[in-house]
Amino acid sequence: MLTILFDGIAYGMLLFVLACGLAVTLGLMNFVNLAHGAFAMAGGYITAVLMNRMGVPFLATLPLAFIGPAILGLVLERTLYKRLYTRSHLDQVLFSIGLVFMAVAAIDYSFGSQQQLIQLPTWLQGRIDILGVQVGLYRSFIIVICGALVVALQLILTKTRFGSRLRAAVDDPRVARGLGINVSLIFATTFAFGSGLAGLGGALGAEILGLDPTFPLKFMIYFLIVVTVGGTTSITGPFLASLLLGIADVAGKYYVPSVGAFVIYTLMIVVLVLRPQGLFERAR
Repeated sequence: MLTILFDGIAYGMLLFVLACGLAVTLGLMNFVNLAHGAFAMAGGYITAVLMNRMGVPFLATLPLAFIGPAILGLVLERTLYKRLYTRSHLDQVLFSIGLVFMAVAAIDYSFGSQQQLIQLPTWLQGRIDILGVQVGLYRSFIIVICGALVVALQLILTKTRFGSRLRAAVDDPRVARGLGINVSLIFATTFAFGSGLAGLGGALGAEILGLDPTFPLKFMIYFLIVVTVGGTTSITGPFLASLLLGIADVAGKYYVPSVGAFVIYTLMIVVLVLRPQGLFERAR
């Protein structure tokens, strides 16, 4: 039971890092970016290509898996996304869905449809026994890295001048500009950072989740579930929702494997019926 709980927490942490960029763009910037999974896929493929074709060590690929999607996100935000900030959510959904299919086709053409495999370092392989609990080394690594990211992200958004300027830019861009805040730069930086986090999550999750050209389509619904269940007004809600969903998904697939894949969807339906605004968001 404790092993399942541990694996569920690791899976939930990974889900949060993958989905927190969407939580930021949707919750703080009010932009529905369903192409978020494409940036995660980009990070995963950067790690896979650097390791398998160039022999770069796993840890050395992680900064590049963040930087590459961050730059890509910045370029797309400056050239395409910024034109849709004031458009309807339907326009944003259709646009980002189109980007997903373009990304899937581009990756399939460039690398083929086969799954990309990575070889973890020896010190991250296997499990160790701690007080009778089988603890996976790589999952422990994910919990440490993702936990540090959660704390850093929360501090940035709540304790820094950038975080307060971002909230001001979202609440009323015109007033924020009048106060001397560069709203365009704030949005571009936020979008790039969220894209980079998605890429890092894709690199960390390549070994656990699998990596192929359909990655953005397979996990799009998971990202949306995290944001929907957790609410969109803070980072804490999606983080707690990620842990809850990760544990529920792992436990469901272990105890009821015949229907385990549907546990997370059932949980989402129950939450939406009881708390349409999100489980960890105050009713308005």
